Amino acid sequence: MNKKEKGLGVGTRRVIAYVVLVFVSILCLFWFYVLFINASRSNAELARGFTPIPSTNLLTNWKNLSSGRAATVLPIWNGLFNSFIIAALSALLCTYFSTMTAYAIHVYEFKLKKFMFTFILMIMMIPTQVTALGFLQLIGKMKLEDSFIPLIVPSIAAPVTFFYMKQYMESALPLSLVEAARIDGSGEFRTFNSIVMPLMKPAIAVQAIFTFVTSWNNYFTPALIIKSDKKKTLPILIAQLRSTDWLNFDMGQVYMMIAFSILPVIVVYLVLSKFIVQGVAMGSVKG
Repeated sequence: MNKKEKGLGVGTRRVIAYVVLVFVSILCLFWFYVLFINASRSNAELARGFTPIPSTNLLTNWKNLSSGRAATVLPIWNGLFNSFIIAALSALLCTYFSTMTAYAIHVYEFKLKKFMFTFILMIMMIPTQVTALGFLQLIGKMKLEDSFIPLIVPSIAAPVTFFYMKQYMESALPLSLVEAARIDGSGEFRTFNSIVMPLMKPAIAVQAIFTFVTSWNNYFTPALIIKSDKKKTLPILIAQLRSTDWLNFDMGQVYMMIAFSILPVIVVYLVLSKFIVQGVAMGSVKG
């Protein structure tokens, strides 16, 4: 009886866990469903309120956005290209150099090791808005206004990504493995690129997704730096679309623009998610 009761208890907890996970998943995906439903409706239909049934204006909204009056004012394809370049390079530089920094703190022993780790964590507490004025002044002195460089290069110093990588290395990168590579004659850069980076793939995939999405959705910094229309990112164009022409305002185009801007993020997640699954599977085998 005790074994049966125990088995029943485990089964019940598992069912409850699955129900909660399904509910949370539906709750998260519901807002994407609402977005794409609204993207298929006209401005008049949106004014009448929400409906869970898709409408027939999806292609019309897309044509008006891509080749209509909005396209002459807002270069959406340039915005897509600009956002992708900035987000992709930011994710690449952020994950690589943050992993390298975490590797240095994790592997090497030096006097200021604890201080450097604490100092980097302290930087995490400083909001971006606090340093915005000094950042703009520095960019002005360096003649980098209206350029992608101030949006990409600062992503190299990412304390949050560094902290995540450092914590992951504590469990996934034994120091004995690095020592064995050194004994075999492997250089530091070769050890890092050939041994450490493959072991860090799950963590790199997670942080690449987070960094890509953060840079993709960033409106504050690009709005301060980018001035020319051809260099503006999608968040800036979405804000401009909502305030361009109130006489011809079309909320359906706004929803279509938002849905259009989300699709590349979904693609990036689908591409990198396999590395996360592989990392979880490897961890379960090791456990």
